[in-house]
Amino acid sequence: MTASQNIYFVSLGCPKNQVDTEIMLGQVTDAGHALVDAPEDADVIVVNTCAFIDSAKAESVNTILEMAEFKKGRAGKLVVTGCLAQRYADEIAKEIPEIDHILGSSDFPSIAKTLDAPAPKPTRGKKKALPVVQVTEAPAYIYDHDAPRVRIGGRHTAYVKIAEGCDRPCAFCIIPKLRGAQRSRSIDDIAAEVTALAAAGTKEICLIAQDLTRYGWDLADRPTLAQLLHRLAPIPGVHWIRLHYTFPSAFTDELIDAIATLPTVAKYVDVPLQHIDDGMLKLMRRGHSSRVTYELIERLRAKVPGIVIRSTFISGHPGETDAMHAALRDFLTEAQLDRVGVFPYSIEPGTVSGMLPNRVPAKVADARAAELMELQRGISRAKLEAMVGRELEVLVDGLSEETDLLLEGRYFGQAPGIDGVVYLADGTAPIGALVRARVTQAADHDLAASLELA
Repeated sequence: MTASQNIYFVSLGCPKNQVDTEIMLGQVTDAGHALVDAPEDADVIVVNTCAFIDSAKAESVNTILEMAEFKKGRAGKLVVTGCLAQRYADEIAKEIPEIDHILGSSDFPSIAKTLDAPAPKPTRGKKKALPVVQVTEAPAYIYDHDAPRVRIGGRHTAYVKIAEGCDRPCAFCIIPKLRGAQRSRSIDDIAAEVTALAAAGTKEICLIAQDLTRYGWDLADRPTLAQLLHRLAPIPGVHWIRLHYTFPSAFTDELIDAIATLPTVAKYVDVPLQHIDDGMLKLMRRGHSSRVTYELIERLRAKVPGIVIRSTFISGHPGETDAMHAALRDFLTEAQLDRVGVFPYSIEPGTVSGMLPNRVPAKVADARAAELMELQRGISRAKLEAMVGRELEVLVDGLSEETDLLLEGRYFGQAPGIDGVVYLADGTAPIGALVRARVTQAADHDLAASLELA
């Protein structure tokens, strides 16, 4: 091994990417290297990229270029990992010569060896050598509970990736090509990780996968997500288990019963629906009809009173007509979902949607998305205003980002990073504490509450 180096990491994109970054942090520290908080103090800079939509690609490229500037100072090596590296390795290798190593979405476990490897040497004439590219064409890696890991953020909450990759053929999505086929971890392995996290003080476990409800389908004994929840729920120290990225047609009665009956499973589901019009669902290759969506919402609300439902939708997908958009608008009004994100369609080369005719102009897609988000803003505010006067259990995340005079936390209906927060006044509590607070005010996405309950 080479001498200890100072390493600076930038992690972009989704929580699944964050888990990958945390695994890399664990590997480099296990190898004897030090982590630093500023790129100007680094010998090596690592950028873990995202490539899901155009804005994510642009952010990734801009971040790489920004970090490349530090090679004019102390940094001797720039490493790029993640989905952009998996998808566009050759392109970024040619366009950004400051990059020294490129690791694909399944190749980042070799990060420690990469740090020990010498930077590519210039060719004759002092021309900059191309980066050393290590990108597995068919990603196959999935971490286990023994993988070293350094957590980002507070110890009281953690993401646990229960599966990697995806087998679904959604027309707009590039993830199966970036992340490979689905590969699930065993229940025993996941339970071992959650047990260790809880013993270290983690109270909130956010289960993530590209398709959470299809967990276990690829394993020989075919375990189910419901069986996993029954195994994790009794683990001492676990207070909330949160479900992210569930697929509407794969919700079994067994799973809904588990959400309803297990006290530590948060009454919160993240179900990316993408659209409601049957013609659009067919174009998107979602594999289900609008009836499935309506029935799922009815089943969830009937069996899990008070459940918080979060979803995302795509606006302006090729072939979306004014009538299809109107159907989605009407659905949001009728369904009264608790949390909604709407994203204008982004063309992704190599997908079925990217080759479809009848493309919607970007300005139209943006306007439709804005209209839907404005509609949802009113729904969200009305739902939160109905909570004024209610007493909630709140997990404290720390001092507010708005002012150090307030604490900031979340109740069970708010997932970290993507939903609103509860601003806490009239008292104090440590990070990771579970406190009781009475809601005093509501805004479009956030709540204010008092720790004085009398």
